[in-house]
Amino acid sequence: MVARSNTGKTTLLEALIPALKERGLRVALVKHHHHESSFDTPGKDTHRLAEAGADLVVGVSPVQVATFSREAGSADLDAVIARHCAGYDLVLTEGYKRGDYPKIEVNRAARSTKLLCDYDEMLALVTDSSWETNVPLFGLDDADGLADFLVGWLKDL
Repeated sequence: MVARSNTGKTTLLEALIPALKERGLRVALVKHHHHESSFDTPGKDTHRLAEAGADLVVGVSPVQVATFSREAGSADLDAVIARHCAGYDLVLTEGYKRGDYPKIEVNRAARSTKLLCDYDEMLALVTDSSWETNVPLFGLDDADGLADFLVGWLKDL
């Protein structure tokens, strides 16, 4: 998923992920974070232990296991996927605007009248506008249609 900030990537993913799960897929998500700040909450034990120098911190609760590791992860998306996402049916990424992976661009007319990607980079376009394109178009609220499309795309790989 690629888009300009505040276009609706995360909102779309919040609807798309359950739709993909309903279709029986195991879904992983890699969220790109542009800043060098930590994902972990400052002041929490996991953050404090990471700041103390642990190379890997694993937080475990009755409902979640979260891992935080010190590594130069954003430079090599292939390595991150291979290391952390093996065994999933589909790996979605949010925010990786450049690279060789097929992209689903999210475009909201109120946010921009220009696309980030060329059509040959796009797997699909999710928008509230009409575009002359050869890629599949989906409305901003059509997570089910996009999920059906992705299931078909996976079968064709």
